[in-house]
Amino acid sequence: MTSTLELYGHPFASFVWKPLIALYERNVPFAFRMVDPDHPDNRTRIAALSPTGQFPALVDGDTEITQSNSVIEYLDLHRGNAPPMIPADPREALGARMMADVFDDYVHAPMQRIVGDALRQPDERDARGVADAHAMLERSYDWLNSRLQGKDWAACGRFTIADCAAAPALFYADWVHPIGTHRGMLAAYRARLLARPSVARVVDEARPYRPFFPLGAPDRD
Repeated sequence: MTSTLELYGHPFASFVWKPLIALYERNVPFAFRMVDPDHPDNRTRIAALSPTGQFPALVDGDTEITQSNSVIEYLDLHRGNAPPMIPADPREALGARMMADVFDDYVHAPMQRIVGDALRQPDERDARGVADAHAMLERSYDWLNSRLQGKDWAACGRFTIADCAAAPALFYADWVHPIGTHRGMLAAYRARLLARPSVARVVDEARPYRPFFPLGAPDRD
């Protein structure tokens, strides 16, 4: 008998969106284990699953996987019959992984730095770090706007792990540092991502938690 997949996380957490999107793309059944103060057992479990207690983490019987990209790779190998999020062709796989890393490191990370700073007490804030994060987003947006010229998706001509990474990164980054209409390719790509059924589903599931966002959540998405 196949074990029930369990995904530990929170619907509003941006890195949790990545495996959620992959699960919905691959039509894989799973049980979502909410990690919040109302579910202390799940908080205890994630503390054991992850080196820092951060989510997401996936449990499949005796197999425990942490880190969002590793969860996506595990699903490709073991769950669902849809095309893999990481292409089988090694050259295409390299391109997909590279773009996933770009979104993780140069969009997602600076976005989280800005949001994290807003959650601090005023006397603990890092104005220089926040300014550097905004500057990184500016450079990343410009590079991506050029890179996405003539493309529907980030890599390989189809929806991949790169797009799983791009969706939460660009969704929240545009809230803290708007992409702007002058970056038409990137803005259109973000809109395509939000129209994708798997992405639209995670966005809708996260809506009840928008008051948690410390910088004010816009009503346009």
